[in-house]
Order: sequence, then C-alpha cells, then structure tokens
Amino acid sequence: MSDAEPGIVRAACPHDCPDTCAMQVTVENGRAVRLRGDPDHPFTHGALCTKVAHYLERVYSPQRLRHPLKRVGRKGEGRFASISWDEALDTIAERFARIAADDPRAIVPYSYGGTLGFVQGASMDMRFFHRLGASLLDRTICAAAGAAGWKASVGASIGTDPEAIVGAKLILIWGGNPVVSNLHGWRYIQEAKRRGAKLVCIDPWRTATAEKCDVHLAPWPGTDTALALAMMQVLIADDLVDHDYVARHTLGFDALAERVRACTPEWAAPLTGLPAEAIRALAREYGSTRPTAIRLNYGLNRCRGGGMAVRNIACLPALTGAWRDAAGGALLSTSGNFPVDQHALERPDLYPDVERFPPRHINMSTIGEALLEARDPPLRAIYVYNSNPVAIAPDSRRVRAGFAREDLFCVVHELFQTDTADYADIVLPATSQLEQRDLHKAYGHLYAVANEPAIAPLGEAKPNSEVFRLLAARMGFDDAPLRDSDEDIIAAAFDRRDPRVLGFTREAFATRGWARLNLPRPFAPFARGGFPTPSGKCEFHSEWLAAQGLDPLPAWVPPLESPVSNPALAARYPLAFLSPPARNFLNTSFANLPRFVEAEGGPKLEIHPEDAAARGITDGARLRIFNDRGAFHACAVVTERVRRGLVVSPSIWWQKLSGDGENANAVTSSAATDMGDGPVLYDCLVEVERA
Repeated sequence: MSDAEPGIVRAACPHDCPDTCAMQVTVENGRAVRLRGDPDHPFTHGALCTKVAHYLERVYSPQRLRHPLKRVGRKGEGRFASISWDEALDTIAERFARIAADDPRAIVPYSYGGTLGFVQGASMDMRFFHRLGASLLDRTICAAAGAAGWKASVGASIGTDPEAIVGAKLILIWGGNPVVSNLHGWRYIQEAKRRGAKLVCIDPWRTATAEKCDVHLAPWPGTDTALALAMMQVLIADDLVDHDYVARHTLGFDALAERVRACTPEWAAPLTGLPAEAIRALAREYGSTRPTAIRLNYGLNRCRGGGMAVRNIACLPALTGAWRDAAGGALLSTSGNFPVDQHALERPDLYPDVERFPPRHINMSTIGEALLEARDPPLRAIYVYNSNPVAIAPDSRRVRAGFAREDLFCVVHELFQTDTADYADIVLPATSQLEQRDLHKAYGHLYAVANEPAIAPLGEAKPNSEVFRLLAARMGFDDAPLRDSDEDIIAAAFDRRDPRVLGFTREAFATRGWARLNLPRPFAPFARGGFPTPSGKCEFHSEWLAAQGLDPLPAWVPPLESPVSNPALAARYPLAFLSPPARNFLNTSFANLPRFVEAEGGPKLEIHPEDAAARGITDGARLRIFNDRGAFHACAVVTERVRRGLVVSPSIWWQKLSGDGENANAVTSSAATDMGDGPVLYDCLVEVERA
C-alpha cells in the first residue's frame, strides 16, 4: 500500500484485557485516520471499549516521546536533554557491560502488560536479558496467585468458552467487573440474561456490573475463600453433588467433604459479612440449576488468600458436574488453550554462566524492597519497558526511594514521560501498536490476532524488539536468536505440532487478521474429565500444593489486614480499602490523556454515608486516606454503592497528575499472597479524614 492510497490495515489491541480485540485501521497519506473494531471478528463484533475507541489520540498525542533523552536534573525532576540513538545505545551498552563484568545479576528488567504481544512483550527482550545473565523478573503483579490456585484444582488456564456462556441459566460473576474490564465477554452474559439466565454478582463494591445483575452479594474483601467453602458444605450436606462426575473425574472428595463439614453458612457469615441464609440460598440455587457458569476475575486474587480463593471456587463446578455443559463450568482465563512455545520465544538456554552466577529472581511486586535491600549483588541497573512501576507497584514510598538512588542506572523505554521515566538516566521513545508488528493470543476468548504496522514510527520511536536487537549488537552478542526478525519470532510463537493451531497460518492472518483455535464448537473442555492435572482429574486434594508445603485441600485463609485477622490494626485503621480500575484508565495506560483525565475528574474515594457522617465528611470534601505506609488525597463520594466499613478509590492515577504527587499505592502493601507471590493490593486497612 503506497502512502497516497487509502487502505485498511489489520491490527490487534495490545492492552492487558481479556478481550484482545481485532481492529481495522484506516490509513490515508501515511496517517491513521480511523480505528474501529473488526466487524467480522466473532468476539470483537465491530466494537471497541471507550478507551481504545480513542486510541488515535494516544498515537498522535503531543505528549508522545519522539527522541532519546538523557537526564540533566535530579532523579524525579523530569529534566532531560535530547540525544541521538547512537549516544543512548552506547551509554546503555557501556554501563551494562561494566556492571556485568562484576556480576550481571546486578541488572534487572522490569516489564509487564503494556503490550501483551509475543514480539514486543516476551521474546527478544527475554533473549537479551537471558544472554546478559541479568536477574530474572517474576511477573506477579496481576494474576500470579489466581493462576496458581486455578492450576492446583484444574491444572491449566482453561475454562468455559465465553461464547458458549449464552446457554447458561445461572451465571455467577465473581470478583470481576466485566462492564468495565471485559466488555465483549459481558455481551455474551447479557445475551444469556435476555434468554432468561439469572445473574449474580459477588463483589465487595456495587460495581457497574453489579447494578445490572439480578442479585448482588457484597462479601468483605479477602473472604471469598470462606464463601466458597460454605457453598461446598451446603452442596455436600444437601446432596447437590453429581456423584458420577465426582467419582470419575475428581480426586480427594472424601477428604474435601471432611474438611468442609464445619464450614457452614453460619460459620462463614461473620467472616464474609453476608447473611447465612443468603449463602445457603446461593449454594442451593447453584447446585440445582443447569447449566451454571462462574465468570471469575483477578480482583479476588489480590488478597493474602487470593490463590486459595480461586482454588476453592474452581472446585465448585466439579462438585456439581457443571463442566458437563458447554455453557457451564467456570472461566478465569483461556490462555492455557494456546500452545505457546515459550522456550523458543524466550530462549532461556542463552543464559551464559549458570555455575558462576546462578539465576536470581526478583519479584516485581516487591521492587521497592529489591532496589533498596537486595544483596549478593545489590541492584545497580534497571531497564523498564511496558510498565510504570513508580505508579503501579505497591507501597510506592519505598518504590520511589529505590528509583531515586543516584547510583542506580535506570533506562525507561516508553511512549510518554511517565512517573517512572522521571527517574530515568536514559529515556527511549517507544512505538505505539500502530507502528509495530506483533501477534497476540487472548486470555478471554479462543482467537489469536495479528497486528500489522499501519504507519511509520513517529519521530525516532523504535519498538522493543528492534531496540534489544540493537543493544545485543552493541554488546557484541552474536547469538543467532538475537538477530531474529519480528517475522521469525511470530513463526516461533506456537508449537506447530499441536493440532489446536492448525488454522494459524500466515495466509489466514494476512487475509483476515485472526484465527480461532482448532477446538470443537461447542467447546466443553472437561465434559468428560481430561483435566491437565497430574492425575487427569479435578484435584480437590493437590500433591502439587503439598510439595510446596501448602495445604493440599481447600482451606480458609484470612485476609492479612482485617478486624478478624488483625484487630489491633483494625482499631487504628478501621476501613477496608479497595483500588479497582477506573473506568477510563487501564492501570496507568490512558491515564495521562486529557479526554480520560477529564472524564475521571480527579482521584475519588467512595465512602458509605454512615462512615462519612462519623468523620464529618460531606460529598465532595477533600480527604486524606492514610495508614502506616503512607497517605494520598481524594475527593469524597458519599454513596451506598459501598457497604459500611469499606472505601473504594478507582485507580491508578499517575502520581504527577493526581494533585498531591501520590496515588492509591501510597497505602497498599507489598506483602505476598498465599500462592504465586503476588501482591495483596486489595487486602488493606486505612483511616480517612478531612484534608
């Protein structure tokens, strides 16, 4: 396509969302002039969310970084001067080489879901840092606990086909807000409702999704483990169990039955804050309705017992035989259906000297502690891309202190001058999705989606894959995998021996832009068992957990911070605190664009009228939200959308745009979950006062 002729370019939304939308970009004279959802893609169905519908404002924003920069002020000031790419790459290569000569593990990458593509998200970058011998980053910030809990019960991230859920008669939406964060999945849930399905939302906050459901149950944050145990107790006690399915396709039922015998709704009621009758009614309706589906999301895994919460919920459809129906079962993620060849993409075999420098792991959720406290060796350099840790990591006071170290060499590859970029020594301009090539799997449907570059890079922006190839060459790494093209990476992304990717051909992606996994329609993954666990069954008893020193059975794991688990702390900080995604932000993506900043109107805190009255707080009042870790400010929204004792601040604001240089992560904890070492972002106590 020449620059002069208009045309359509196939694209994929790169953002951290289960929907992974297929898009069409209209290009005229080398400029993208229109973006829309692909009307032929079965899941995208021609629609985009309110954020990505305005993606061209992100691409052509005057805030875009166009040239490499070097720091000329103090760290955090955000003062930089333009330099050439040659100077930037030479500086990075020289510093990395000098540090690596002592111990390459003093260097750490930091990245997450800024783009979820194979090319720009998890391939050449991993190859480069493996070859360098850098510390390995454990990417735990979002889903690690839930993924571990699901694996313990089900075996892999496989569940109900979201397109099949339209046939369900009862749908539990548990710990998710699909109206905001799974818009296209919500379309199928709405269709099920039109066909007569009952929708039950289980969420501490009365979300936009809860408003549209038939029933809303609001347990205390971090108590989903207890609610699921009580449901299992009722199912077993009332004989609402599919005994044939349990006998054929589960492991450890007798031990489970004994474990939950005392976990009655009366036991769970004071823990969850739900009436025992409501818990019993939910369990009985769940056990007596078919097909029944559970759509759970990662909100509930961000508490100390987050892994166990997901594990317990994942046991429910095996007890009732709900997996027999394509419209039944449960869904956390579809990503395990995609046979990704992770070794071919990331090439861990490039790691140079395992005996001299045994691989070291750094947990991204505790990056503040790592930058301040890591030894043997201390961290001396960090390379940040696809993420904004100063804003998104918990306990931000410590994170900022780590990034503020003058002796820390920091590189940030970004589209915008983020909070993290303000602390960089070198800032590199990044391409947007419309300026780079990629291929995406999904975690909310069964389609892979290709992304073709629609326009030339703006200014001197470069994609991740190109920068890491250039850095590898600068450092004298001549390994062939570090010279692979983007097309080579795409060709290596999937295990081509797996029949599920038979339709993933170059021609299919070139002509249509997407392809569905070669799976049956309807797809009922565990209708006849076949769970990808060691036993091939849904494991109520998990030897995998036992080998880690964890409870092999579903159990109650109390929150880290709550009146039940820590009454002394609750006496000082009596309000449970949640910071779920703001409707117009996606973590910190889009949170700098004027349209969305204006739509959000500034940091807010929703508080119950009785809690507000007790503190002399009126609607719109400026508030200080605080605990021992820190404080931030927000405007009060007095509402019954939150239950008494709970406050909610939709997030995540850039600190520099929040009004006080802080955001919700000033009060969140970097303590670890029970499984997966994820952060307990939603397991937090605070107090609130007028500012």
